[in-house]
Amino acid sequence: MQSHRSEIPVIDLSPARCGSAELASLAREIGAAARQIGFFTVVNHGIPPGLCADVLRVSRAFFALPEAAKERISFEHSPQFYGFSPMGAEQLHPDRPGDLKESYNMGRDLAPDDPDVIAGKPFHGLNLWPDAAEFRETLLTYFTAAHALCVALHRAVAIDLGVEPNFFDAKLDRTLGVLRLLHYPPHRGHFDDVLYGAAPHTDYGNITLLMQDDAGGLEVQSRDGHWVAVPPVTGALVCNIGDALMRWSNDTYISTPHRVVNRSGRERYSVAFFGDPNGDATIECLPQCSSVERPPKYAPIDYADYLARRLAETYQRPLATGVETV
Repeated sequence: MQSHRSEIPVIDLSPARCGSAELASLAREIGAAARQIGFFTVVNHGIPPGLCADVLRVSRAFFALPEAAKERISFEHSPQFYGFSPMGAEQLHPDRPGDLKESYNMGRDLAPDDPDVIAGKPFHGLNLWPDAAEFRETLLTYFTAAHALCVALHRAVAIDLGVEPNFFDAKLDRTLGVLRLLHYPPHRGHFDDVLYGAAPHTDYGNITLLMQDDAGGLEVQSRDGHWVAVPPVTGALVCNIGDALMRWSNDTYISTPHRVVNRSGRERYSVAFFGDPNGDATIECLPQCSSVERPPKYAPIDYADYLARRLAETYQRPLATGVETV
């Protein structure tokens, strides 16, 4: 179906720094958006504009490197799927070709002697870094800021879903969250619903935070099946609900299909932070989200197991465990 332009809710996060009444109001706004379309835009989110600009700048510089330099830190070397992923390597929709994008993934920056790394825990491994000190420093700073914002948003979510505000804190303190840099070339010719920058998909985790440049291209599927453009807003972040939070809320919240089609005629860059739970966090229906008439829809599952299954489908290879060899 053709794309329809529409408003995604814009939520001012300034009240999150105020008292309990303001936080309750914020929780209601986020809850309404999470139930209706599963997407919202946040302003006054607290991440410095200069840091956001720096992340986009080092991202452009990284993707401009020669292919050989990027391939030296290929995700093929990483059991955690960290590092560089070339055009077509990710297939978000099983009936479509590989996506027309390249990416770079990083997670929490664990040391080689971290007990979880030594034990070979899935998704507890070493990041793969290009030979650029500013790149590493900038991404680690942004990762920390995005994770803090994600924790704050979860407190509003907890209030809306009827649990203690800090319910999610201990389930996010060793996050399997991923910071992903993305580069989309202009779409090739007329869009024919076959080749995408990112094919229609839902996200795996709890809450995704997306910073995008001004090229546009992100589209969300509305309840009536139409594709709604998510126009870039200067200084704002786009947030969406992921599958794990939908499972926790027993489908009270909606993890909405979305896609990218870069119709701008120029390069598109975006930065996604996937605010995923800890690997050992059990994703199970909250008691407040079920009843006799509405029993839990999903069996409990540890997030690491759920993530492994989803990534194996996306990258067409099974999850390995252990420490990287590069």
